Amino acid sequence: MRATTQTHAQRRADNATIRRALKVLEERLEYGRTLLSSPQDVRNFLQLRMAQLEREIFVALWMDARNKLIVCEELFRGTLTQSTVYPREVVKSALCHNAAAVIFAHNHPSGDCAPSKADKELTDGLKLALALVDVKVQDHFIVAGANPPLSFAERGLL
Repeated sequence: MRATTQTHAQRRADNATIRRALKVLEERLEYGRTLLSSPQDVRNFLQLRMAQLEREIFVALWMDARNKLIVCEELFRGTLTQSTVYPREVVKSALCHNAAAVIFAHNHPSGDCAPSKADKELTDGLKLALALVDVKVQDHFIVAGANPPLSFAERGLL
């Protein structure tokens, strides 16, 4: 059903369903239990968590040395068209969680998955900064509405 034709009650019911699905996915991604080896599992989780947001957010899926999830952390929240990301704060968070690897994600409320020049430059900068503390950037996803999230790794952008 299209969002424009939904009643308030239908939208509220859909949101409740999404919250329940997110809870199930987050439990499956709980630290020590889930190996993040499938881009599709990550894609599904991010799609549910971020696709309907009206503002940009930037998240990190911090992982241990065996690629098991430590935490999914929202690092920055922005506006309709941008989110400011501070590499220093990203490195601090990586060290705080004792992470060995990370998958980044942010959303494009516009619905366009195409990475901007700024998205590519940010990813390259974060990759360099985190390399200094031995944290590997495994991927960066862009989530945009109903479109499948775009993977930087799959597109050869890492």
